[in-house]
Amino acid sequence: MKLTKKSHACIRLEKDGRVLVIDPGTFTEEDAAVGAEAVLVTHEHLDHFNEDRLRAGLESNPAAEIWTLKSVAEKISAAFPGRVHTVGHGDTFTAAGFDVQVHGELHAVIHPDIPRITNVGYLIDAGRVFHPGDALTVPEQPVETLMLPVMAPWNKIAEVIDYVREVKPQRAYDIHDALLTDLARPIYDHQIGSLGGSEHLRLAPGASADV
Repeated sequence: MKLTKKSHACIRLEKDGRVLVIDPGTFTEEDAAVGAEAVLVTHEHLDHFNEDRLRAGLESNPAAEIWTLKSVAEKISAAFPGRVHTVGHGDTFTAAGFDVQVHGELHAVIHPDIPRITNVGYLIDAGRVFHPGDALTVPEQPVETLMLPVMAPWNKIAEVIDYVREVKPQRAYDIHDALLTDLARPIYDHQIGSLGGSEHLRLAPGASADV
């Protein structure tokens, strides 16, 4: 499986000539979903969900479909009739040849005064890759490659480190990093790498790795 990092929280997975994209949001390249056969969206926040990015992807491939939770599906089903599937925690499905399990229900707490919205994570091909969206969800099975929300308004580095320790992936790649400055990256790399207990890696937007 080829993993390509797009800007911020978006990733692109390729296997056997088929493409799946997760979370092409506003901070992500305009063509992030172009050429995808399946697009997964974890929740409704703009840095993960952007209708223009989805429209570009679905217009580029008339067979492309979207899987997402109810709150997002309600916003886009009319625009993409018959091509949007609603999923929730515990669901399983196949998209673009990838086996997908849905884990989690709620976004992480931003502040006690801000109501929590729904959020789901996607476990791909029996644990090969896990993208948690905006939550520190721990799947009930081993994870090889964890997409790690490294910096967000709702987390701190101690929580990120403890999340890696709890999931125990073989490797963790940074996502949710658009707000992390280059000055801070070496600090995050050192602390997560030395304390997390798993190999900690980072890809620049557009770079790829085999997982």
